[in-house]
Amino acid sequence: MSRRRLISDLAMVRRALGVRPTPIAAAALVVALAGFGAAVVSPAAAGTTYGVSATVPVGRVPVAVAVNQLTGKVYVVNEGSDTVSVIDPARHAVTATIPVGSVPVAVAVNQLARKVYVANSGSDTVSVIDPARHAVTATIPVGSIPVGVAVSQLTGKVYVANEGSNTVSVINPITNAVTATIPVGSGPMGVAVNQLAGKVYVGNAGSDTMSVIKLATNAVTATIRIGRDTFGVAVNQLTGKVYVANFGANTVSVINPAANAVTATIPVGSDPYGVAVNQLTGKVYVTNYSSNTVSVITPAANAVTATVPVGSEPAGVAVNQLTGKIYVTNSLSNTVSVITPAR
Repeated sequence: MSRRRLISDLAMVRRALGVRPTPIAAAALVVALAGFGAAVVSPAAAGTTYGVSATVPVGRVPVAVAVNQLTGKVYVVNEGSDTVSVIDPARHAVTATIPVGSVPVAVAVNQLARKVYVANSGSDTVSVIDPARHAVTATIPVGSIPVGVAVSQLTGKVYVANEGSNTVSVINPITNAVTATIPVGSGPMGVAVNQLAGKVYVGNAGSDTMSVIKLATNAVTATIRIGRDTFGVAVNQLTGKVYVANFGANTVSVINPAANAVTATIPVGSDPYGVAVNQLTGKVYVTNYSSNTVSVITPAANAVTATVPVGSEPAGVAVNQLTGKIYVTNSLSNTVSVITPAR
């Protein structure tokens, strides 16, 4: 996609959502949707070293994390506390704690509308958080045991993986209501959106498959055989490649979106759980739950090129696309590790 098309698409979405196109916001939006920008060049794709620069105490059993790419704020889901911790990235400190539903396990941010969505697996709901007020403004019933959530940044629609129902719920962000329920494989867990191609990828842990959903029709168009016990799913928005953490196989599957097939299987640490992509460098970060590490994958080599020790039982992982910082939830330590790449 050309830079001109990128700016045009972003302007259209901003107008639709009432987002003011200030110069700072425009720059942040390009980073927030970094996968849209084929003209963006990696500033540090090779020769990078990694280290934990801060450790932030949060609630009990933090299992998921997401970053607001416009503000840099970090949202951490605390499964054991039924809360969301909000971290100020400049101070590396929790500035707010928001009560949500029962047993929250997943979180996603609508970068343009500035809403935060939390999947509550114990109450079969999704909490909608207004980040300006640090308050839940809506609670949406979905399927049974919702464990994954992702947002289309162009349409604002929210996709929720319901492990107990073997379905994906589609939420209209304006009405806060489920408008479609899509049958997928057994035990859907991770979910991610290819923003450009208009596809949703759902990892089915019970059937060791990936369901590919076309957003325009809310229909499954392909089913891909992957590794055992899939957990996290992430998409490189520029290449379209999909990365899947196979908890039961100690590997990451790489899916070619054109062929709908696994083209590489990468050994990582023990019990890989979460996965995230730096959209500027293409690097892939995988939390290894039982190794207490994060594996760094270089996409050109499809190989682990660094291993970073973190806290105990790391689960969720997210990247600030502007700063390159990586946030990892340590579920047994009740902390978040902040990893800073350095040359």
